[in-house]
Amino acid sequence: MTQTVTFEDVWKMFQEMVREDRERRAELDRRFQETDRKFQETDRQMKETDRRMQETDRQMQETDRLVKEVSRQVGNLGSRWGEFVEGIVAPACETLFAKRGIPVHRVSPRVKATSLDGSRRMEIDLMVVNTDSVVLVEVKSRLTAEDVRDHLKRVREFKEFYEGANGAKVMGAVAGILIDNDVDRFAMNEGLFVIVQSGDSVKLANDETFVPRIW
Repeated sequence: MTQTVTFEDVWKMFQEMVREDRERRAELDRRFQETDRKFQETDRQMKETDRRMQETDRQMQETDRLVKEVSRQVGNLGSRWGEFVEGIVAPACETLFAKRGIPVHRVSPRVKATSLDGSRRMEIDLMVVNTDSVVLVEVKSRLTAEDVRDHLKRVREFKEFYEGANGAKVMGAVAGILIDNDVDRFAMNEGLFVIVQSGDSVKLANDETFVPRIW
């Protein structure tokens, strides 16, 4: 027997459909709002990331500027430090070498010369001169073994640069405020005077028995 569908049954079905539709719409609206919120949050995060990247770029540019400025100042300091060291060593040379039986008539800073054949150039930090002797002094804020080797080559070749030095006794000296390990001993073994810091002045590290090498 077929069940009769009443108006009340249809009305209940309609109300149920309306309720389900409202729930679906409410759920869709909630999901849309959640999606919109996530989009807004993503947009905010992207803007924050962009701001941080711009700030990082600004900081990197500032760091680069500071590095360049420090490098420039260090370069200037290195030049002035060299002049400062020479300013200490040069005035002391007369006394230091006179005590070792080498009278000093003149101390010439930053001497430059060209070899007699014109093919090479040489620069000497300090040239200590008397009538029959020349002491070539290399001055470094930090003295290394390589500095000593370079100066030995300079001393060996000196007579090829100075025509009047053929009859002179040529000697060498190195000076440093900071000296690498055993470099002073290496220089002395090669026959060089070694000038080191002593308080506000400098002194010879060579003992009284030291005999300089003559070139």
